Amino acid sequence: MKLNNNHIFGKLRIKVVLILFFFLSINNISAQCKPQLWSFQAGEELNYDIVYNWGFIWVDAGKVEFKAKKEILEGREVFHFSGTGISLPKHDWFFKVRDYFDSWADVSDLKPIKHVRNTSEGKYKADEKYKFDHLNQKIYSEVWNSDKARKLDTLKLPSCVFDVMTAVYYARTFDLENYKENQKIPLSMIIDNDIYNLYGRYLGKEMIKTRDKKNINCLKFSIKLIEGTMFQGGEDLQVWISDDSNHVPILIEAKVLVGSVKAYFKDSKNLKYSAKY
Repeated sequence: MKLNNNHIFGKLRIKVVLILFFFLSINNISAQCKPQLWSFQAGEELNYDIVYNWGFIWVDAGKVEFKAKKEILEGREVFHFSGTGISLPKHDWFFKVRDYFDSWADVSDLKPIKHVRNTSEGKYKADEKYKFDHLNQKIYSEVWNSDKARKLDTLKLPSCVFDVMTAVYYARTFDLENYKENQKIPLSMIIDNDIYNLYGRYLGKEMIKTRDKKNINCLKFSIKLIEGTMFQGGEDLQVWISDDSNHVPILIEAKVLVGSVKAYFKDSKNLKYSAKY
């Protein structure tokens, strides 16, 4: 099979969404949606290298960065979570990726308050804004992309629904000690003006060797997207998170049509708990 650059990087529209979904597989939704363990703190930064793998071919394709901080929004203290995904400059000439995700969440329970997505992936562009009204159980949305006209909408806000970025951090707050192998774990999330019901599965413990040859004890999860979502039925993602109090994703693998996309943990700043990875 001939593999050309457009194919490789077409599959690497990192759609940070794809790379973000891996975090969701560690979530266990309770009736109250209350965090159980605070595994992060304001000031934390996580950095990842995005790599395309096909047989013996390895291509460094991009970078993903996550940041958490506290700030004031409309007179209240909130968490501001940001996620950025970019292609490497050497690849920009034929497929440029610039993805930005920002979310603001309640500091006590991480319920989403506001979410903004700005995506530029080759010729594809997208702009999304959501405001969460928990009192009236409404989501006010403004959504546009290259394939659809701009749309203003009001959606019903069910309990325990998250946007991409709040889900990333909320997922890391759960106590994983009582998980059983093959246990299914549900999650609901809004994206592209639709609410998707996803689920993951806990696969047990495994040691992962990083790109710089460090061995890290991890918990392994897989996630399958429910048939009928924006991904093809049976899409698999796998994630290995550090088996410690930080719950940092160490390796993420997403299968694509040919090969796979992998996100390798690179480095971090201001972790809540001391770690050597």
